[in-house]
Amino acid sequence: MSTPLNQRLYLRIWLAVVATVLLLTLLFGWLWRMESERQFAQRPLRELVLRDASGAIIGQARARPILIPGQGIEFEVPTSDGRTLFIQLPPRSGRPPPMPMHGQSWWQPPFDLVWLLVLVAAAVALGAYPVVRRLTKRLETLQRGVERWGEGDLSLRLPEDGRDEVAFLASRFNIAAERVQVLLNSHKALLANASHELRSPLTRIRMGLELMGPSASSAFKDEISRNITELDQLVDEILLASRLDAREADLGTIESVDLTGLAAEECARIDATLDVQTSGEALQVQGVAKLLRRAMRNLLENARRHGAGEVSVNLQRHGAMAVVRVCDRGPGVPAHLHERIFEPFYRLPGASEHAGGVGLGLALVKSITSRHGGQVRCEDHAGGGACFVIELPVSTT
Repeated sequence: MSTPLNQRLYLRIWLAVVATVLLLTLLFGWLWRMESERQFAQRPLRELVLRDASGAIIGQARARPILIPGQGIEFEVPTSDGRTLFIQLPPRSGRPPPMPMHGQSWWQPPFDLVWLLVLVAAAVALGAYPVVRRLTKRLETLQRGVERWGEGDLSLRLPEDGRDEVAFLASRFNIAAERVQVLLNSHKALLANASHELRSPLTRIRMGLELMGPSASSAFKDEISRNITELDQLVDEILLASRLDAREADLGTIESVDLTGLAAEECARIDATLDVQTSGEALQVQGVAKLLRRAMRNLLENARRHGAGEVSVNLQRHGAMAVVRVCDRGPGVPAHLHERIFEPFYRLPGASEHAGGVGLGLALVKSITSRHGGQVRCEDHAGGGACFVIELPVSTT
């Protein structure tokens, strides 16, 4: 949609600059004139003597000069016969003075002032237009980019030229656009992979039911039970992931959670080693207890599944953050995949579906940690294996 000419921002700014300079010029001219008149009014008295051709004095007075705009200055001298004469000194420009106009007002500018205003207006117009146009052109680029992005081109990014407010706005827009695009792509991947992951256990259940007969072995029944459990876990984790993505969703009551006690309970459940390095003080964080337990359990299950039975948990406080390390002695995670393993439904190359897990556990850990104001990362474990590190802000109450 084309903007009418009288609504163009650059034209309005340009006209505002020109009008402002014109007003300032008029104000300066008026102040200059008033100051000149004041200075003339404060000049000392001058002794004036008028003589005729014979040298006789026909008039004499002590008078101050009177400023006549556009005509110069004049003196008023009374004569001996009762008349009043005016002696006028024209401006130095040499231009013949006009007829005396004693009633002329100060706001009637001389011809020189008009030309001065015209020259000032022209200079300001020529100088201000490129600056104003460059600024508003960037705003128009920003407007067109936002319109294209709103029409569905989510890959569009705005140029971040300069270091002013427009560049800052473009930078913040690009960051927001990147987050929205990543979120939408994540949702698309979630929906695309969910159908595949749901189809796999359902297919196995269907085949198991077809093969099951009156004399079905317990192995078949165990396999079907495992697939049903896997399917139920998948549905539960997808629902939780969707609720975590919806920022306005109510996930539970925010309360003070003792990380030391929570980690001790979860370590005891899978017989993992717990090492607490907090000088006897409890690690309290504000959050939803069931979600923090879910994140801890997911990390421990992941370590138990891939860690050859050796799982250790280390708790410590680093400044204002509570640090939880869950380490295993498994094959580890390649360095270039430390970030990708937190994507939904991503499995390491060579991982088997039969080993358990649906690829959402670590993605849920990342979402839960983010919702609690913390962060999670993967590191290499000294001596082999992997360590997953959670950092959460310690409660101040």
